[in-house]
Amino acid sequence: PSARTLSPPLRLLAPATLHPTPGPWQAPGAPRWDVSDRVPGNYKPSNFDKKILMWTGRFKTEEEIPSRIPPEMLDIARNKARVKACYLMIGLTIIACFAVIASAEHHESLTSWNLAKKAKWREEAAISAEFKTK
Repeated sequence: PSARTLSPPLRLLAPATLHPTPGPWQAPGAPRWDVSDRVPGNYKPSNFDKKILMWTGRFKTEEEIPSRIPPEMLDIARNKARVKACYLMIGLTIIACFAVIASAEHHESLTSWNLAKKAKWREEAAISAEFKTK
């Protein structure tokens, strides 16, 4: 029996990471270049896009943002902004829940506020009706 030459097993290559860890050749404060920086930019970011790029931490100042950026960079920044906005809304919802619980402990509820408001309106309507008849 002859020995067949087997090819090495196929290996799946890991996708290029967008933010690789800095190597020993990079200074600690040096800017990190990623895959999207090597793609030629063909999208001109608007002022809102620039704010998103800064809010997500992609650029520190508006002057650092190039006049043309790759669309993939903006997509990544928008996705990060969506996640941050969701976390912000979750936090505000939790704070609002605690505020409602705290106001309920003082025996104040929306129902009691509405009843008091309607009673006040009825009083004002009765007074104004009294003056109109005179």
